[in-house]
Amino acid sequence: MNKAISVGTQARLWYWQRLSAMVLALCVVGHLIVIMVAVRGGLSGAEVLARTRGNWAFGAFYACFVLACTVHVPIGLMRIAEEWLAWRSRGVVTAAWLFAAVLGLAGLRAVYAVVMP
Repeated sequence: MNKAISVGTQARLWYWQRLSAMVLALCVVGHLIVIMVAVRGGLSGAEVLARTRGNWAFGAFYACFVLACTVHVPIGLMRIAEEWLAWRSRGVVTAAWLFAAVLGLAGLRAVYAVVMP
């Protein structure tokens, strides 16, 4: 158990990781449907991008996907660092926060680039 994180905080992190996993499951299914429709429709990458420009529903869906990843992944990486690397300090929490910030910014920037005209 990480002494840098209280038991209550660990319980909340567990809850948020499970909640984000549920959102991710729905997003992955939606993403696979989008891919199947694009591939079966014979769309090229340029045609897909042309359809996503200005499509706010598409942007909202993928922003939700990015935000769920931003919650889920750093918590998991923090657990891996604690269990496999025995990294049990405030540093692991700081590293997880930094990773979450980078992941969220990069993901939302990608969504912006694909959706904005």
